[in-house]
Amino acid sequence: MSDSSETAPVRAKHFLQTIIESDLAAGKHGGQIVTRFPPEPNGYLHVGHARSIWLNFGLAAAYGGECNLRFDDTNPEKEDQAFINAIQEDVKWLGYEWSGEAKFASSYFDQFYEWALHLIKAGKAYVCHLSPAQASEFRGWATKPGKDSPARDRSVEDNLAEFEKMRAGEYAEGECSLRAKIDMASSNMNLRDPMLYRIRKASHHQTGDKWCIYPMYDFAHGQEDAIEGVTHSICTLEFQANRPLYEWFTENLPVPSMPHQYEVGRLNLNYTVTSKRKLKQLVDESYVTGWDDPRMPTISGMRRRGFTPASIRNFCDMIPVSSKNNSDVDVALLEKAIRDDLNEHAPRAMCVMNPLKVTVTNIEAAGDGLLMKADNHPKKSELGAREIPFSKSLFIDRADFNEDATLSRKKFKRLVTGEYVRLRSAYIVRAEEVIKDQKGEVVEVKVSLVPGSVGNNIDGIRPRGVIHWVSAEHSIEASIRDYDRLFLEPNPDAGDASFLTHINPNSFKEYTAYIEPSLSKAEPEQRFQFEREGYYVADRYDHNAERPVFNKTIGLRDVWSGK
Repeated sequence: MSDSSETAPVRAKHFLQTIIESDLAAGKHGGQIVTRFPPEPNGYLHVGHARSIWLNFGLAAAYGGECNLRFDDTNPEKEDQAFINAIQEDVKWLGYEWSGEAKFASSYFDQFYEWALHLIKAGKAYVCHLSPAQASEFRGWATKPGKDSPARDRSVEDNLAEFEKMRAGEYAEGECSLRAKIDMASSNMNLRDPMLYRIRKASHHQTGDKWCIYPMYDFAHGQEDAIEGVTHSICTLEFQANRPLYEWFTENLPVPSMPHQYEVGRLNLNYTVTSKRKLKQLVDESYVTGWDDPRMPTISGMRRRGFTPASIRNFCDMIPVSSKNNSDVDVALLEKAIRDDLNEHAPRAMCVMNPLKVTVTNIEAAGDGLLMKADNHPKKSELGAREIPFSKSLFIDRADFNEDATLSRKKFKRLVTGEYVRLRSAYIVRAEEVIKDQKGEVVEVKVSLVPGSVGNNIDGIRPRGVIHWVSAEHSIEASIRDYDRLFLEPNPDAGDASFLTHINPNSFKEYTAYIEPSLSKAEPEQRFQFEREGYYVADRYDHNAERPVFNKTIGLRDVWSGK
């Protein structure tokens, strides 16, 4: 992996590391560790998937094993090649490589079909003609056992014939299904004759029109692990109740290996939703501009926002890996990981968001000193330096000037009428005169520079502070896209109201700002700290030299106040 900045203190091993080390010491699995990351290609990956990627790929790398990327593509109606491409790109961007070629559940459809026949011939599966509503009613509920389907005791020969009719397309969708014959009175609802195959007359992105019946996720998932020789199958806690079903399948089928499932707590991030259905709703109903909108918790959205792969990995490393509890995490922890990484690696630059014109009345006193040299990072000389043009007309931020000369230096460390301030990497200047428009608004401040003050303190002159600036004559207009949290409530899903009612109406603003000229040469996805403003990234798609576009990644400190 590249650009990693993991500096977290060493912690005690989590339970998965202990299990893997014990297995290796005992010589289990031939001393080989195989994990997998198995996304469904029905949407973009989000921050929860990033943690799963970090865990599965990281464990494999740490113990000299392999990690497969496998697409659980058993539902053609909701899947798309575009999602497959995006998922592969996200995994690589995070800094990981999967073992061999990417794998697909659909590559095993022939085998799944043969295993379905195996269960039918063993009297452990049958074709059921209950409608979806009837099947739900027959299933019972947690405190009441289910009822047997009328077709449960059909003969093997009849079930084989019916299943062949399903495959041949002789039944309509929902008219029948193939179910396992397990236990309709089980306290585990997953074991009440679960569905193995359903009819879907839809073309598949990998297999085309070969099939009109498709295996259920629960039927395919464990067998995929068995085919691939996965030694440590890691799922989140909500799949704990599914484990007995997965084990029933592997125990009753001639699978080539017996994978074991381990459950870990999932990541729940406040001010965030990670349900794919809800993320898709945000996209489809245009609450955001797409799956990669910088306000989205998708990996592609975080990437476009300016988050770094290392910061996301570091964030994942901060969260305990638990076998008992989900991890409810404050988004401020993610934001801290971003700040820490960008503070260390992002070069500095200057951008004036709300410009106020400043005129240097004695510019001739600068002589030839009109090209300022500024370090790109205060602590990293290896990042070099840049030259910034200085001119008679400058822009400073409007909030950095105040007419009230009675303001204390402690309360206002910026430019005040009659006093001095240092312009970052340039001269000390003194505010001499204020120009106002007919409404009484300040439109210009006239200042005088102190000769010889670039990089030097001058006896008898004590500047109030340091402010940023750009040359009005040389600066370039840029579009600034200011992003904030998408939701106002810490838990958007709480209560009876729709999560959409908690959307922050001020989560996006766009305006024009003025940047130092060197920034026009920034490459897309290049990140900067705009001094005294925050961290920004050149937009991945829209940024260009003619019209620079920068997205706000995060502020210099947490000043978010919600409502």
